Amino acid sequence: MLIALITFAFVTAFTPGPNNIMVTASGVNFGFARTIPHMVGVVVGFLVLLMAAAAGVGALLSAVPALEWILKIAGAAYMLWLAWKVANAGHVSEGEKGPARPWSFLQAFAFQWINPKGVITAMSSIAIYMRPDHWLFDFSLMLAIFAIMTIGSISLWTGFGVALRRLLTDPVRARVFNIAMALLLVVSIVPMVV
Repeated sequence: MLIALITFAFVTAFTPGPNNIMVTASGVNFGFARTIPHMVGVVVGFLVLLMAAAAGVGALLSAVPALEWILKIAGAAYMLWLAWKVANAGHVSEGEKGPARPWSFLQAFAFQWINPKGVITAMSSIAIYMRPDHWLFDFSLMLAIFAIMTIGSISLWTGFGVALRRLLTDPVRARVFNIAMALLLVVSIVPMVV
């Protein structure tokens, strides 16, 4: 069961999803250091979401299916707006900090509650990998595993964005990248909502 949990956490953390796409774009536009509050917000926000799922939010969503649909619709609408913002972001010129400003800790933290991939991952993890008779041990282990995987994933994807930064000083390449990231963000919504 431990190997299955580690595999599940690895796959859900490292595969493209809203958080990974957004920190990649932030790494391109703002660099690693300026993206750190966003990264920390993702990690802490997801771990708090996991705690809430363990505390019974998952049961509430199962008992009241309308809440799940409201969450999905709100999350999808917000992510479509984010995709629009990413697609229309400018390019990074040498010496510039990039467009606008990076997400704050609180923005990234709050986003976890409407991120369909994160919510489904948290609820599924609790339902599949937490045994009622060993809940404290299982949950502590799950929290540690997801913390390690999320930190690793967010760091890798942000680093990937930073590595692309020089390549994307050209406005045409930057435009292609921004549109590709926006499309990936939209595509990442589909399996979560459907």
